[in-house]
Amino acid sequence: MRERTGTKQSLAGSLLLAHPVLRDPNFRRTAILMSTHGPEGAMGVVLNRPLGKRLGELKGDFALGPLASTPIFVGGPVQAEQLILAAWQAREDAFQLHFGIDPEKAVQLMADGSTQMRAYLGYSGWSAGQLENELESGTWIVASPPADLFERPVQEALWRSLLSEEGAEWELMVDEPEEPGKN
Repeated sequence: MRERTGTKQSLAGSLLLAHPVLRDPNFRRTAILMSTHGPEGAMGVVLNRPLGKRLGELKGDFALGPLASTPIFVGGPVQAEQLILAAWQAREDAFQLHFGIDPEKAVQLMADGSTQMRAYLGYSGWSAGQLENELESGTWIVASPPADLFERPVQEALWRSLLSEEGAEWELMVDEPEEPGKN
């Protein structure tokens, strides 16, 4: 059950799927995992924008350490230089997310062998009331994350598969061409 924020339900732990007509290049065809949502605002990370690099390529402390092979994703346009570590552990029909953990905790979590790790540069953030306004205008589709979320292909394929599961009308819309007039 999700927490309430005032009279609204918290979206922490939910997915935000960009509406197919959203053209903002920061969020076009994205799937965002929400980590916090309350009266002060909201925060999450884009799940389907891999950077094609690993932490070890950043040099410094990660170059030869146990987190060197952790893939890096663009988490969003806010504080794009900030590194956020996230880990998830598969459960029977769900997963447990550890978000914004320090490197030492990340290494501890990886010791069990079933924990997957990702690094995000930046995050997606909304000030108080901003996300609610975007939801009212239909910018985002709210979805529950499936248990196999982190085992699915990334990039636009993740957005397509998640949105298609929200119903037949969305399944049709995910396959629309980028510029329908040039069809």
